[in-house]
Amino acid sequence: MSSKVNQLLRKAVEGQRLTSGEGLFLLEEADVLSLGRAAREVSLRRHPEGYRTYNIDRNINYSNVCAAVCDFCAFYRKKNDEDAYVLDRETLYQKFDELIAIGGEQVLMQGGLHPDLKLEWYEDLLRDLKTRYPSVNLHAFSPPEIWFFHKLNKIPLRDVLVRLKEAGLGSIPGGGGEILVDRVRSEITRGKCMTDEWLEVMRVAHQIGLRSTATMMFGHIETLAERIEHLDRVRQLQDETGGFTAFICWTFQPEHTDMADVPPVGPFEYLKTQAVSRIYLDNVENVQSSWVTQGQKIGQLGLLFGANDMGSLMLEENVVSAAGTTHQLTLDQIRSSIAELGYTPRQRNVFYELVPEEEEVVLKEPPSNALPIVG
Repeated sequence: MSSKVNQLLRKAVEGQRLTSGEGLFLLEEADVLSLGRAAREVSLRRHPEGYRTYNIDRNINYSNVCAAVCDFCAFYRKKNDEDAYVLDRETLYQKFDELIAIGGEQVLMQGGLHPDLKLEWYEDLLRDLKTRYPSVNLHAFSPPEIWFFHKLNKIPLRDVLVRLKEAGLGSIPGGGGEILVDRVRSEITRGKCMTDEWLEVMRVAHQIGLRSTATMMFGHIETLAERIEHLDRVRQLQDETGGFTAFICWTFQPEHTDMADVPPVGPFEYLKTQAVSRIYLDNVENVQSSWVTQGQKIGQLGLLFGANDMGSLMLEENVVSAAGTTHQLTLDQIRSSIAELGYTPRQRNVFYELVPEEEEVVLKEPPSNALPIVG
C-alpha cells in the first residue's frame, strides 16, 4: 500500500473529510482489502453498537408504463404494449395484506412515468392506502416520477410534494439516481430528469420534512471520476439539508436490457465502490449492503466493507429481476448473515428506528400464495 493511500485512509478513519480528488485516488489506487478495513473502521466509529439492521418491506410497481426510454431498463413498457399494466386497487390491497401478514411495515411503491395519470390519481391512491393501512409507511415515488408529475401537471414542484405528503406520502426512495452526472444520464436515458432536477426534488422534499434515501447504480458507461462526482453531489446536498437517511449502491445488471453487451462488474468492484462510498459520505449516517444484486455472501461481506444495514427482505421485486438477477433470501437467512458476523440482527423501519424487540418478526415467512421473495 502506497504512503499516499495509507495517509488518505488514516485521514478518513480519523473523521476528516476527503476531497473529490482524494476519493478518486483511493478508488483508482487503493487495494480492496485496505479500503474494506478503513470503511469498517469508519462504520464502527459511527455505529459502535452490537447490532446490525434489516427491514421488511414490499416493492410494489403500481405500473410498468413509462414515457422515458432507459437503455438499462428491462422492465418498462409503452402504454399500448400488450403487457403494459396499472394495478387495480384490489390487487394492491392483496399485496399490502400479504406484507402485513409477515410483519412488514413499509411499502416501496414505484412505477414508470405514466403519461396519462394526473396528480389527483396519485393523491387518491395515497389517501386510500393510508386510510386502509395507517401503520404502513408509504415510501413512494422516485425523484424522476415526482419531477414528471410536476412537468405533466404544470404544478410547482413544492406544491406537488406538499400535496403528496398531505395525501399520505411518508418518505421518498432514491431510485432513478443511476449516476448523477449529465453526460452519463443523457447517454443512457431519454425523457427522464437530469442531475440537478433529481437533486432539486430531494432538496424540496427535505425542506418540507420528508426523508429519503440516496442510491447509485454503477458499472455501465460511467468513469471512476463520475462515480466520485455522484458521491460528491449527494454529500453536498446532505450538507445542505441532512435529509438522506441512508446510501445504497448496486451494480448494473445488463441482461435483457439494451446494454446487454456491457460486461457486468463483479463483487470486487462492488465491495471497493461501497467501501469508498462509506469513506467519502462522511455526513450520511447509514450505508446499506446490496444482497439484491450480489447475493447472500457478498451482501454479508458488505457488512465488513462499511455497511451497517443488510437491506430489506423484499416480498416481491420486479425491476432488477427483469434484468436477469434473481437472488432470493428468507428472513432467517438475512438474520443469520448478520449473526454469523457476531452482531445481533435487529429489525428497523425506513427511518432507521429500531422495531421494539417484542414486535420483531423472527420466524414468520410469507403465505404460500404470496409472490416469491426475489431480490
